[in-house]
Amino acid sequence: MKLYDELVARGLIAQVTNEEEIREMIDNGKATFYIGFDPTADSLHVGHFMALCLMKRLQMAGNKPIALIGGGTAMIGDPSGRTDMRSMMTQETIQHNCDCFKKQMERFIEFGEDKARMVNNADWLLKLNYIDFIRDIGGCFSVNNMLRAECFKQRMEKGLSFLEFNYMPMQSYDFYYLFKEYGCNMQFGGNDQWSNMLGGTELIRKKLGKDAHAMTITLLLNSEGKKMGKTAKGAVWLDPNKTSPFDFYQYWRNVEDADVLKCIRMLTFLPLEQINEMESWKDAQLNTAKEILAYELTKLVHGQEEADKAQAAAKALFAGLGDDANMPTTEITADKLVDGKIGILSLMVACGLAPSNKQARQLVEQGGVFVNDEKVPAAQFTVSEEDLRQGVKIRKGKKVFHKAVLA
Repeated sequence: MKLYDELVARGLIAQVTNEEEIREMIDNGKATFYIGFDPTADSLHVGHFMALCLMKRLQMAGNKPIALIGGGTAMIGDPSGRTDMRSMMTQETIQHNCDCFKKQMERFIEFGEDKARMVNNADWLLKLNYIDFIRDIGGCFSVNNMLRAECFKQRMEKGLSFLEFNYMPMQSYDFYYLFKEYGCNMQFGGNDQWSNMLGGTELIRKKLGKDAHAMTITLLLNSEGKKMGKTAKGAVWLDPNKTSPFDFYQYWRNVEDADVLKCIRMLTFLPLEQINEMESWKDAQLNTAKEILAYELTKLVHGQEEADKAQAAAKALFAGLGDDANMPTTEITADKLVDGKIGILSLMVACGLAPSNKQARQLVEQGGVFVNDEKVPAAQFTVSEEDLRQGVKIRKGKKVFHKAVLA
C-alpha cells in the first residue's frame, strides 16, 4: 500500500483540493509541506500529536516538512473554534515557547539541510508595512466570503474583533511566502482551518497565476485532537516536567473503548495488518489494546526506557503490588502543614488531583479517594508529617495514582 492510501486507511484524510495530484506528490516524495503550530504555551500537548506523527510519516517517505511556528500570528490569535478572544502574549514569551517546541519536535522530525526546517512567521509578518500589506494582499480577499468562513462563525455570535479578522489573510500570506521562499507546495491542517487554508491556496493562484501549484489537505480529527489535550486536571503535555511519562501512559491507557482502535490506527506506527486483526477484540482484549496504545505513544514521546517504566509501574499498581517507584510524585513543603498535618483536600489540590477544595471534597464524599489503599472516610481526614516522610500513595478512583512526599 502506498503512502497516500495508507493515510486514508488510517483515517487521516478528510478533504483535499486535488486528490490525484496530491496522491502522486506524496507517494513519490515530491511534497514540501507545512503544518502550523501556535506557540500559546511552552510545551506541545497531545492535541498536536496527530500533526507530529503525520510529519514523521511523510518525511520517512521522502517528503520535506516545514514546521511553521506562529510567532507572528500569535500576536493576533486564531479565532477558529473560539467564543472568546485569545489573550495577548509578549514577543519574549512567544520566542521562549518557540524554542521549547523545537526541542520536542526533534523527537519526531529530523531537521537539517535538505531534510526538515523550522520557520517562524514572525520573521516576515512583523516586518510588513500595514498599508503595503492591505494594498498588495487585501484585494485578493472577499469580505463576504470571509464572513461565511467556518473559522469565524462562533466568534461572530459574540463579536468578532477587527484584530481577529486579520488572521485569515495573515495565515494565507504564510503559505504564499513559504511557496515563494522555500518551494512549499502543500499545506496540512485540521478541519477547523479549512477556510484559512483555502485562502492561502487562492492567494497563491491570484498572485502568481493559475499555473502555480499549491495543494491543500486536512486531517480528519485534528480539531478533535485539540480537545484530546484537555482533561479534568488540565492539559496532557509532551513535556515530562508538565505531564510525567506515567501520567502520559495512563492518559492513553484510559481512553474510551470506542476510541482505542481509532487512536492506534491514527497515531501509532504499527502495521495496518496488525491493527486490523484487533477489530474483533472485545472486553479484556480491549484493555490489551489500550496497553499497546499507551506503550507505543509513550515510547514515541519519552523513549523506550520511560515507556518500560511507566508500563511496569501501571501493571504493578493495578496488580496491587504497591511498586510506586515510577509513580508521579509531588513534594509537599513544610509551610503547607498545620500543626504537623495537612488536610486531604489541600493535599489533593497540591498534587493536582483536583482543581479546588470543593471538587476534592466531592470526590472524597463519593468514596473515590484512597490513601495507602485505605478509603478516605471523610473530608476532614489529615495526613501527618511522619506519613509524608515515608511517602503517601493517593488513589483517585480506580485508575489515577499519585505519591506525596515531604520536601
